[in-house]
Amino acid sequence: MLERLGLKVTATTNGADLIREFMRARDAGSPYDLVITDLTVPGGMGGRDAIAILRKAAPGVRAIVSSGFSSDPVLADCTAWGFAAALLKPYTYAQLEQILAAVLPESSCT
Repeated sequence: MLERLGLKVTATTNGADLIREFMRARDAGSPYDLVITDLTVPGGMGGRDAIAILRKAAPGVRAIVSSGFSSDPVLADCTAWGFAAALLKPYTYAQLEQILAAVLPESSCT
C-alpha cells in the first residue's frame, strides 16, 4: 500500500533492526521521512521501546504506531508516547492514506 502511494519502503523485522536502519540512513545523509512501527513484536523490540530510543537520537522523527490491540494505552494517547499518529489494525487503504497525509509533508506522498 505504501509503494502504491508513491513512497519508498524499507522493511525491518523488529524495533532493534528499525533503530539500526534508521541510524544508518541518517548517518549516510538519507534520513527517513517517516517510521511506521508495530506496537507489539513477538520475540523482539516493539514500537514503544523503539520510538523512545529513536526520539533520543533524532528528536524530530515522525512515527506512526500500528496495532491490533486497541486497549493499549499507547493507542489511547499516541502523542504522549512520541508518535505522530496511531493506525489501528486492520486498516484500509483510505485510512492509511489519510494518516499519511496528516503526518507527512505534502511532497512526500502522492
